[in-house]
Amino acid sequence: MPEISRFYGIRIYMYYDEHNPPHFHAKYDGEEAEYNFDGDILRGSMPPRISKIIAGWAVLHSRELEENWEDARDGRELTSIRGLK
Repeated sequence: MPEISRFYGIRIYMYYDEHNPPHFHAKYDGEEAEYNFDGDILRGSMPPRISKIIAGWAVLHSRELEENWEDARDGRELTSIRGLK
């Protein structure tokens, strides 16, 4: 499970053997959730403040997330995505 970004203690992952719809995994302080590239939670839970941060990051980087999704589906190496400062 490649980590593609890290910021504010949040870790973002994308798996190579994933299923649709396109999504990524976020982990923070023992919580885990799956998000779509629009920043909506698909599964799991996250503290509301952290979820807003993740959603904002996802919207900013949706194109890069889509590119990584395609790379993962094709078995190619994933690219790191800049975190928030």
